[in-house]
Amino acid sequence: MTGYVPMYRRRRSGVTDYKARRKAVSSRRTLLAVRISGKNVSAQFLQPTVKGDFVLSSAHSHALQKLGWKGSLKSLPACYLLGLWAGKEAKKKGVESAYLYNGLVPFVRGSRIPAFLKGVSDAGIEIPFSDEILPSGERLEGKDIARYASELATQDKSLYEKRFSALLKRGFKPESYADNYARVKTAIMEAK
Repeated sequence: MTGYVPMYRRRRSGVTDYKARRKAVSSRRTLLAVRISGKNVSAQFLQPTVKGDFVLSSAHSHALQKLGWKGSLKSLPACYLLGLWAGKEAKKKGVESAYLYNGLVPFVRGSRIPAFLKGVSDAGIEIPFSDEILPSGERLEGKDIARYASELATQDKSLYEKRFSALLKRGFKPESYADNYARVKTAIMEAK
């Protein structure tokens, strides 16, 4: 006869993978946690301990607005730029390498989390990942968004205004995504 083995509440609700958490704490390595919400992206470099995680450095997508970013705060180019910014800030705090720790949050090849990892890596933080998961350079720079927006503007103006309404309301034309990306990337690289 087997007894009932309860599942921890955080595992039931899909928040914590205890097996991965145990490995992370016992490794004593710096971890990188990336979270993407409906409007923003945030990341933290963590030092795990048994009593809880110590935050070494953190970054939020609103920091990109201060650097001149006008596009979506959760787009693929924004994730790359935020990764670049977060990596530079973590480097200032002494972080040399990190491992991605997302718990139960999966990520897809070519998606926003790999774009973030590419930005962190380009900032000089050693982080293990395969180049196969990275999105193309054209997607990182937002050229695909700009091309789609310009095609949509000529074909269906009402759909264009509907799809990009939030950007247009802020006075940003999505056709200039790549230009805005280049300006913000230069600002991040020149920031001290």
